[in-house]
Amino acid sequence: MNDKAPEPAAPAAGGSRASTKKALPDHLKSYKHVWVLAELERGVVHPVSWELLGEGRKLADQLKVDLASVVLGPPGGTEKAVADSFAYGADVCYVVEHEALSEYRNEPFTLVATELVNKYQPEILLLGATNLGRDLAGSVATTLLTGLTADCTELAVDADGSLAATRPTFGGSLLCTIYTLNYRPQMATMRPRVASVPVYVPGRTGKIIRHEVSLPEEDIITKILAFLPDGSTGKSNLAYADIVVAGGLGMQNADNYNLVRSLAGVLGAEWGGSRPLVQKGWITSDRQIGQTGKTIRPRLYIAAGISGAIQHRVGVEGADLIVAINTDKNAPIFDFAHVGIVADATKVLPALTESFRRHLAAAATRSAAE
Repeated sequence: MNDKAPEPAAPAAGGSRASTKKALPDHLKSYKHVWVLAELERGVVHPVSWELLGEGRKLADQLKVDLASVVLGPPGGTEKAVADSFAYGADVCYVVEHEALSEYRNEPFTLVATELVNKYQPEILLLGATNLGRDLAGSVATTLLTGLTADCTELAVDADGSLAATRPTFGGSLLCTIYTLNYRPQMATMRPRVASVPVYVPGRTGKIIRHEVSLPEEDIITKILAFLPDGSTGKSNLAYADIVVAGGLGMQNADNYNLVRSLAGVLGAEWGGSRPLVQKGWITSDRQIGQTGKTIRPRLYIAAGISGAIQHRVGVEGADLIVAINTDKNAPIFDFAHVGIVADATKVLPALTESFRRHLAAAATRSAAE
């Protein structure tokens, strides 16, 4: 769901869209501070929450306001999440503990989140673009009658203090910046691995605000009958892999794609590919990299036979080192790759695989001798 604000007047020459906004209604002028909802499930906070605290810190510093973490969970189950929130940069932590928050259900989490917003009035509320975050963000924004910019790749503060949320649009072919001009809070979700995790500072503390809520179980329609782990979980760990090797249509056929997997195997890396490979059935959807797949931030990314359209670029440009192999010297991927090899990937990958195998074997032998 995107910005719900009405169309503003035409911008003045040289001005930004945000600078043309109408005066903020009086009842919204008291909204201050930047909030990040910590996605706590079964005692573990999703890493995207820490990534968002890093982005939220930048926004809060620009606005000269506090950065807050919001932790919702069962009685006695939030202590570590609170401590980690401060360690990752939060100034304030809003904590709500209740049995009804032991497992994620949209209804109680939406009720609590909207109650917190209405009482404490943040001007910006950020959530991760995960299954949980997307579900919760949409219902909270709808309940609060505010705008929501989903799947952002960049967050910033405009010259007049408005949240500038950038995300892909038109099927990923363009990037647009969206403003929620006359509504509060300004809400956005950001995909995992778009931003880096801030430095963890053990022992850092801040202000804790505990909020009591009434959530009678009989008033909640959805019930948790049992927890059944997803059997496919763990098949791929692309988002948090240090090394990723991926292939595109330049691999020519499914048999040649095995060259990608072979190189990944030698490097101890994860493997994936672009969306056309999923559509052709060469790889499963959990291996897709890009705007409609996984966003990655590896130390090394090797892209073989991938053209590098913007849909793919937004999913990989956070990598420390991008090595691109493509026969087309004008392929878009060479515009943002750190190392470019103009060659046939089906010829280069076997040579790379054999070279890495020899070097790694030699290194292992030297290590054993020492």
